[in-house]
Amino acid sequence: MSVTANEFQFMTECITAELIERLVVREKYSLKQAIDTVYGSDTFSALGRPDTGLYFQSTGLVTQYLMREIKTGKME
Repeated sequence: MSVTANEFQFMTECITAELIERLVVREKYSLKQAIDTVYGSDTFSALGRPDTGLYFQSTGLVTQYLMREIKTGKME
């Protein structure tokens, strides 16, 4: 499925906001800590690349990737 640049940006921004919220609410990160963690992650880098298709996955799945990366230092 093909999306426009605006749709891609919207989808990635929505997932990013939800990732930050989940870290704050569920993992008790401070807002700054959550923002720094998400934006500094390989998961976020992959989310920003259309070729990965990650932007089209559920937030739950992307959260799993992020949590695995936080725990192991690797996204995969």
